[in-house]
Amino acid sequence: MREAPQETGSRTSVTAHPCTPAPAPATLGTGLAHAKAILVGEHSVVHGTPAIAVPVSTLTSSAVLRPASGTRLSSALYTGPVADAPAHLAPARAAWRAASAHVGLGAEGLELAIESEVPIGRGLGSSAVSAAAIVRAVADAAGVVLETTEEYELIQVAERVAHGTPSGIDARTVVADAPIHFEQGAFRTLPMAAPLALVIADTGRPGATSEAVAAVRALRDREPAATDSAIARLGELTEGCVMDLATGNHSELGFRLRSAHELLVGLGVSSPELDTLVQAAHAAGSPGAKLTGGGLGGCILALAPSVAEAGALAHALEAAGAAQVHITVVGGTA
Repeated sequence: MREAPQETGSRTSVTAHPCTPAPAPATLGTGLAHAKAILVGEHSVVHGTPAIAVPVSTLTSSAVLRPASGTRLSSALYTGPVADAPAHLAPARAAWRAASAHVGLGAEGLELAIESEVPIGRGLGSSAVSAAAIVRAVADAAGVVLETTEEYELIQVAERVAHGTPSGIDARTVVADAPIHFEQGAFRTLPMAAPLALVIADTGRPGATSEAVAAVRALRDREPAATDSAIARLGELTEGCVMDLATGNHSELGFRLRSAHELLVGLGVSSPELDTLVQAAHAAGSPGAKLTGGGLGGCILALAPSVAEAGALAHALEAAGAAQVHITVVGGTA
């Protein structure tokens, strides 16, 4: 943990005119983080094979700390005293508490305001994104620059409240600016030879990760040989994608994404809505598309032929029934 450089200088005192509206509360600290998506490897990663996650920089969450009476939390879901916050905000409370203790900043007399563009239950890391923004806001208010490992561990505190035993891939990727390779607890950043334009299309239905994971386990119990073969093949596809990113071979990458979706369909974790959007993406010229995240709802991820063609692909997916579409460029500017 490093202390941030402190600015010095004179201050000018201003007395407000009686008719002047009261100024907005001063901002003490701000934090920002972005969403994530699984490029390839969901479900198989649960059984020991690798996965690749990518940052989604166009979907963000922000957090602001400012003076207040008491200790308050403000969000689209709830505004009021922290002590009265509903259970679904427990991860946010945990992130605030853990970060404050870590940097030595008391919470009394502060309001934490959270704003998020990241939809909940879509496999885009909504809880980790908000936690990361909160951790960064608290550190900013304390004048502290956190090391990467410190930041990760604090986000994981909130993720454990949200998910029990999180892999850590969300906590890593929501603060990353490049693809992350994850395998059995080990992380590494992946090199890219060219920007990757992706369109994320939302079915409008929340995913069901726990249900999908349980379904794959049950399938493995019934049909161990076939299921293990599919899991192994997903691992091979993931390692192939590492090479595709490093060489900029987006045609081959698209083929692997198509193949991964077919395997996930066979594992029973897709849905008619997801399959419809995948087919629409291919019809619109995507080299490859697949579900992303837990499945049984949520989103698909479609590779655009180029950055310039991502907008047309997004429009095609909207026309095919996507509730929302999000374009992001990994390794470049959206």
